[in-house]
Amino acid sequence: MDKKRIWISADHGMAVIYFLQSGLISTLLEAGVEVVILTDDSLIDKIKINFAQHKVRVEGLLFKQAREYELFHQEQQWWLNFLRRVGSSAKINIAAQSSYIRQVAVEESNRRRMWMPLAWLIIAGMRISRPIRNLVRKLQARFIPTYYDSLFSRLPPDLVITATPGWRYDRYLLRVSNQKGIPTASAIVGWDPPSSYGLPGAEVDFITCWSNNQKQELVDGSDWKPDRVNVGGVPAYDGYFAKRWIMPREDYFRMHGLDPKRKLISYAASFVSFSPNFQNIQTLADLINQDALIKPAQLLVRLHPNHFWNYPLYQQEADAIRELGKQYPHIHVVEPVPLGGELGYYSGEDMPEKSSMMAYSDVFTTVYSTMVVEAAIHGCPIVSICIDQPGGWNTPRKYSLALSKIGNWPTHQRFRASGAGKVVVNKEGLCTVINHYLQDEQAEADRRRQFVIQECTYVDGSAGKKTAEFFLSIIGQIPEHRSG
Repeated sequence: MDKKRIWISADHGMAVIYFLQSGLISTLLEAGVEVVILTDDSLIDKIKINFAQHKVRVEGLLFKQAREYELFHQEQQWWLNFLRRVGSSAKINIAAQSSYIRQVAVEESNRRRMWMPLAWLIIAGMRISRPIRNLVRKLQARFIPTYYDSLFSRLPPDLVITATPGWRYDRYLLRVSNQKGIPTASAIVGWDPPSSYGLPGAEVDFITCWSNNQKQELVDGSDWKPDRVNVGGVPAYDGYFAKRWIMPREDYFRMHGLDPKRKLISYAASFVSFSPNFQNIQTLADLINQDALIKPAQLLVRLHPNHFWNYPLYQQEADAIRELGKQYPHIHVVEPVPLGGELGYYSGEDMPEKSSMMAYSDVFTTVYSTMVVEAAIHGCPIVSICIDQPGGWNTPRKYSLALSKIGNWPTHQRFRASGAGKVVVNKEGLCTVINHYLQDEQAEADRRRQFVIQECTYVDGSAGKKTAEFFLSIIGQIPEHRSG
């Protein structure tokens, strides 16, 4: 029998962690499958070196050609992708998608803003009508490039797996796969995408997700058939559950110049696209430097990947945060390590840094980041700080959203309902809650554990293996009617 071949598209740093730093790839290889990793062309050699133990073939995703093809009938493709992005059924919580619609209405060009009233009518129809949603999906599927033809001829796959159901450039890879009759599957690698990123950007035969919550969002919001949706847990977090990445405390504190006698408060920047974070960080710094907390403390701030975009507002905030670190002796700044190329700063390069930060923090703070799930895995008390910055980014044509108003977003809502942590909107509340946790670090511990089970499903480090077994079970399968 011929050896089966699987393609895996790792087009983002989180996808690299999900596929290559869990038991997923090793399980596929042990089953005798040939694995081809598709990634940023400029990182092929780095991926080969970093993950040499997997003995996988690495090929380029042809991002340059994808960007060029995106210019083909550019406006048609842009509008179809926008409608897809915000066109989920109103059967699910669409608060995040609604905020994105408002963001686009503020930040896009005047020409596109002129057509927004018509787009709102179409979106309203998509909210209540599956046929209208299907029409948008059918129209976007017409755009199929040819630049992958050589790769398909040279290394024909038996299954193509992507890290999204066509929400990024992987939409082109999936469409070509469909055209050639190749079975397809996608993985949900993030916490909020099923409720935030709308319909698939291409038809996909199967999908695997974190939890029953995500499965319900895919079924009710994006019309997935329940038998095509697998609940496989979070392979990217297997290393957390196995405590694989935690550095010795003494080494970690020494690396950042932390004082082992002071309590550690950490802050992971989040929600940067919609709101500044500096006001949250400044408030934490003030509490520490004014000795307002019941125990001497220090602050470790982790910048967000968006802080490294070529966008002045985000870069200026990052510089202001770095300046705080220079100004105050007990404020320290951590910068995420990029994998390089187009895979961004969501990288597996610094998982030991992230894991150790959460493991040794006495209190973890953020703005509803996915890291609330990660911190809960580490058993760390969690505070979501939602202090509003008057005027937000306070820049023309830059959309801002008050942090005190985002508690109804789907993942935010689940965090609040779980009782796994606290939400604060002012300095006084923040001081009270941090002191509460400094007095009792086991407060809400049971709720944190239940929250992890609710969101991650498998908490024994087996998600990579289980997800790989699902992929193995569908090799060669194409549903009778391809319909997401």
